[in-house]
Amino acid sequence: MKSTSFSFVVMADQMASRAASDRVPAALDALAGLPLTLPFERTAGDEIQCLTADPQSVVDAVGRLTRLDGWRLGIGVGLVETPLPESTRAARGGAYLAARTAITAARHAPTDLALAVHGGVGRDRYGEDAEPARDAEAALWLLRSVLARRSEEGWELMDLLDDGLTSTQAAARLGVSPSAVSQRLSRAAREEGRRGAELCVRLLTRLQDAVAPDEETR
Repeated sequence: MKSTSFSFVVMADQMASRAASDRVPAALDALAGLPLTLPFERTAGDEIQCLTADPQSVVDAVGRLTRLDGWRLGIGVGLVETPLPESTRAARGGAYLAARTAITAARHAPTDLALAVHGGVGRDRYGEDAEPARDAEAALWLLRSVLARRSEEGWELMDLLDDGLTSTQAAARLGVSPSAVSQRLSRAAREEGRRGAELCVRLLTRLQDAVAPDEETR
């Protein structure tokens, strides 16, 4: 009998792919370096997916894909069979089935993102105890809404600040005045994005704690 472990599967599908160029290579480059159990790779057509047990990695992946724009996201929660293969395409388990349910639901969900727990079906895709999953999904919707409004100039500034530069140093690097940096910070909603990401991590961790014991007994 195969053993199992609890994980998240993040699945992303390029929207309007028939009318646009292939964005998968750029997405894989942007997602490289995330600490994942099985890294992102192309699985079918314009679809990519990864496996992770870390809520922070889920939120970081959502942020990077939101920055790229044009990606529909499904997050599956559940068990995966172990030992794991080397490729996420070869992995199996309830988390993958839930991710497929989620990516389908994302077509009609706010911000083109949906979450599903293994065992849920249709509108009950959140599982028996729906509240933790619904809360985590709602927080991810709000984070996506904040980040989607951020301009490329705003993202550029966030990159510098995340690298440890002060606002004054960032202004010098960008060749703008400190007041311009202050205005750009406000428009980029840095604090809202940071606190929103922290909230998403906490709620995904709560979901993980709520679902994992039930999943492991199945």
